[in-house]
Amino acid sequence: MLREDLRNVAIIAHVDHGKTTLVDAMLKQSHTFRDNQSVEERVMDSGDLERERGITILAKNTSIHYNGVKINVVDTPGHADFSGEVERVMMMVNGVLVLVDAAEGPMPQTRFVMQKALEMGHRLIIVVNKIDRPDARLNEVQDEILELLLELDASDDQLMSPVVWCSGRDGTATLDLNQPGKDLTPLFETIVNHIQPMEVAADGATQVLVSSIDYNDYVGRIGIGRIERGVIKAGQAVTVCNYNNVQQKTPGKIVNLYQIEGLQRAQCESARAGDIVCFSGLEKINIGDTVCSTDCVEPHKFVKITEPTVEMTFSVNDSPFAGKEGKMVTTRHLRDRLFKELLKDVSLRVEETGSADSYRVCGRGEMHLSILIENMRREGYEFQVSTPRVMYKEIDGVKHEPMERLIVDVPDDATGAVFQSMGNRKGELLHMSAIGSRTRLEFIIPARGLFGYKSEFLTSTKGEGVMNSVFFEYQPYKGELSRRNTGSLIAFETGEAVTYGLFNAQGRGTLFIGAGTPVYEGMVIGESPKSEDINVNVCKTKHLTNTRSSASDDALRLITPKKMSLEECLEFIGDDELLEVTPKSIRIRKRILDSELRAKANAKLKKGLA
Repeated sequence: MLREDLRNVAIIAHVDHGKTTLVDAMLKQSHTFRDNQSVEERVMDSGDLERERGITILAKNTSIHYNGVKINVVDTPGHADFSGEVERVMMMVNGVLVLVDAAEGPMPQTRFVMQKALEMGHRLIIVVNKIDRPDARLNEVQDEILELLLELDASDDQLMSPVVWCSGRDGTATLDLNQPGKDLTPLFETIVNHIQPMEVAADGATQVLVSSIDYNDYVGRIGIGRIERGVIKAGQAVTVCNYNNVQQKTPGKIVNLYQIEGLQRAQCESARAGDIVCFSGLEKINIGDTVCSTDCVEPHKFVKITEPTVEMTFSVNDSPFAGKEGKMVTTRHLRDRLFKELLKDVSLRVEETGSADSYRVCGRGEMHLSILIENMRREGYEFQVSTPRVMYKEIDGVKHEPMERLIVDVPDDATGAVFQSMGNRKGELLHMSAIGSRTRLEFIIPARGLFGYKSEFLTSTKGEGVMNSVFFEYQPYKGELSRRNTGSLIAFETGEAVTYGLFNAQGRGTLFIGAGTPVYEGMVIGESPKSEDINVNVCKTKHLTNTRSSASDDALRLITPKKMSLEECLEFIGDDELLEVTPKSIRIRKRILDSELRAKANAKLKKGLA
């Protein structure tokens, strides 16, 4: 049968193209909220980090009603590091809204998510957003979208996808640029008319594919997924199975059943094929599992998630300040938290290492792993992490490395600096074009070549450049790359940094700390412009005598220290350094804290290389 009363759609786009803002307008105009209800901006970005950074990290479900049709909407992340969220929710929908910025046009993540939608045969609706921007390039962007569809081998039906012109901020949409939109009715009509009703097996045995996992302190784990077949009821006895693990058959019972109404989960007694439901009672449920009737156990195929490309080592904090600021500091705490994250993040990999105190954590990129680190420190965890490293593969006996497709928009006078940096980092130019008064450059570059590049890029473009990258493919190893051309300023002894010591040290480089900061031997307190590390004594106080000079009481002027964010620290740390993360502090330190032992180890390493 056809579910004429239901449409399941996902909104996919590049970061900052306005997905969540458009969902806000859709919720308001479908009267999901009361007319006098106070609603925050980007209401779907419910996490603290999402609100602080202005990005969507986790895919979230909502629903709206239009002319008797329920439209389940999935808002997805736009950043490439969280594309695993996009891949898994594609199994819940049968149509997608592809959002494209009217000025920027299709970007790397637009290509990635559009390719996934085409592979699954979903119908597309092209939504050109932010048409009210003064630098909008409406006709050019429409042509770029068509070229991208042709390049990705879209079917004839997908090539004829309708284009809706929108302003998510104003809450307007139109199908004809000569007739300005008044509201989002044209978008709602296009969804209902173009996205075909699902054809479902309403009378078959129950089959629900779990595409997302949530957790509640009162009911435990909550599975979220689409009913592929039959009917599911609260209190029903079920069997959990998995397509990739045919031996797994776990009996259980659906305790509570919910359907999504607006931003709320409304409890219900039953739901039928095509509905997206949430349910509790199955404590060991995981993403990719299938919930079936006990008399017909048939696992449903789940999408293959793209493999991670970046790895880091998470280990127990063993610095001199260990245990002073965090609540969860032991190996057991760290292990349990990392493996708990696996249950809801399908893109993450966690593996045991030869040491009982450290774990190998693999993800999609630096931001993917930095969000995990930030969440853990806010929860009271204390640990240390290594420098990010790319994951190599051996294909036909040849070492391969991950490559990224990098797109940068820069002022015309900054292109020379970008070309020079790309040459040093083994980037290859694919395309160059003018976008208004700016230049767009597209490169293929080794993923390791992007480590530490963001700060250099912002400096060389005077803060006006925009860079975005997405995984391209594995290619043969491109040769050695220097990760960093600068050294570190290292604290010589344990104590508290004082103004006199910092004043003498600031001439050696850029400091990361101010007066009164506790330091320990081997802690990195600044950056040296030279390639080698320099030991400095920031705890040194002025030698006092009974002789006064005319300048003895002059105030020492300190340069304002550079405050390093978590992402900047991850970009900065070298192979012989670690990042100590606590709920209150982020400190860079050397792996070997003792200066004499460190010098011997470096001498031994240089001798071995020679």
